[in-house]
Amino acid sequence: MDFGEAIKKLKAGDRVARAGWNGKGMWLVLIMPGNAMHTSRHGGFPMQPCIGMKTVTNDMQPGWLASQADMLAEDWEVVE
Repeated sequence: MDFGEAIKKLKAGDRVARAGWNGKGMWLVLIMPGNAMHTSRHGGFPMQPCIGMKTVTNDMQPGWLASQADMLAEDWEVVE
């Protein structure tokens, strides 16, 4: 599927990934408000919705940004 379809799947609650990514086991998910909060010595702040990536090291990286290659790719797939 293309990037537009992948975004629709994220909004529907699915996880998506590109078949062409080198790191296996990586995927994206839409992180909704209430699932994450920024906390520091300056206080706590709710986060805005963002796309998060589960990395190859099993960390969640919020704020993933698509490259031009990602946006133009047609190898997006839903991750079960």
